[in-house]
Amino acid sequence: MWNSLFPNIDMQDLWVATYETFYMTILALIGTFIFGILLGLLLYLTMDGGIWQNKVLNMIVASIVNIFRAIPFIILILLLFPFTDFLIGTIRGPNAALPALIIGSAPFYGRLVEIALKEVDKGVIEAAKAMGAKTKTIIFKVLLPESMPALVSGITVTAINLIGYTAMAGVIGAGGLGNYAYFFGFQRREFDVVFVCTVLVVLIVFLFQFIGDYISNKIDKR
Repeated sequence: MWNSLFPNIDMQDLWVATYETFYMTILALIGTFIFGILLGLLLYLTMDGGIWQNKVLNMIVASIVNIFRAIPFIILILLLFPFTDFLIGTIRGPNAALPALIIGSAPFYGRLVEIALKEVDKGVIEAAKAMGAKTKTIIFKVLLPESMPALVSGITVTAINLIGYTAMAGVIGAGGLGNYAYFFGFQRREFDVVFVCTVLVVLIVFLFQFIGDYISNKIDKR
């Protein structure tokens, strides 16, 4: 039945492509979470009225974030080829896609982090300051815990964007379902391959959305 409906699908290749998509998404998501939190904290802490108020630093960080958010991802990959080759030693394969995936997603998530931090009740922050809490304590005991549901929702949205980015990266040889759909499906006019890859990408998106919503609801104590 399967062979008659999808005669051009090689299950081994499909499994490898699916694994590569998960591999790129999860590793890039970890890097994006770390760098996005750092960017968001910098934007929040250095803004007017922030704990580290610094207009120059805030403008520099905001400019970097805005520039990288404005560059289309497929162009960003091409721009980063020399950096990727220097860092990874190749411009092909799942590992080579990671720098572009992280650099392309971290600024986006950084803005979501900034928005989440701005929603934290300023009264709670002022109370922590009044009790003599240091900046480190305010960050890790107040800001991040209070904004965690929004941070999880933001990383869920970012994860879905990342899945789309991995598909685009696949077109230039990064591996994954995008690579399999383009080189083994579209270029060979074997559209059953394209269809199955599309369905799998949609299912992966649903999976990440479900996990993100579940975690967000569990930690949201409002």
